[in-house]
Amino acid sequence: MSEYPSVKDPSLVGTYPAVVGAGGGYVWDDVLEYRVWCHPHDGAPDTENGDDYYYVFETYEEAQEFSLESAGAEEPLALILQEEYIEEPEPGEFIHKKEQRLTEWSPKFLSRPRRNENTISDFFAPNAPSNRLDIIRGLA
Repeated sequence: MSEYPSVKDPSLVGTYPAVVGAGGGYVWDDVLEYRVWCHPHDGAPDTENGDDYYYVFETYEEAQEFSLESAGAEEPLALILQEEYIEEPEPGEFIHKKEQRLTEWSPKFLSRPRRNENTISDFFAPNAPSNRLDIIRGLA
C-alpha cells in the first residue's frame, strides 16, 4: 500500500501538458500522474538538445525509484488537478478561485486531506479557527 494517492486514471498518464502551474492553491482534488524532471546540465542524458525533460509514472514509488537511480533527476512531483482552490496573492490574503487548473506539487503536500464539499467554505467561514490553514491540514 502506497503512502501517496493513486492516479485518477492510469490510462491518461503521459497525456497531460508539460507546462503547468507550480505549487499553490492549498487544496487538491486528484493526482493525475507522478513526474520526474531530468536536467542535462546536472548529468541527465542529453536527449532533448540540452532541454529539460520528464518521465511519467503511475505511482510515487516508481517515480522515486527512477529518481534515485538516474543522474540529473529531481525528486518526484505530483501533477494534480484542482477543480477549485484557494489563492494567496499576498500573505494572509485568501481568494476562493472556482476554476480548474493543473499544477505540480511536492508529494508531501498530498498528506493534506483531499478537498471535499466543505473544505473551502469552512476555510472562509466567519467562525473558522484563527489559523485557517489548520482546516487545510485536516487539524480543525
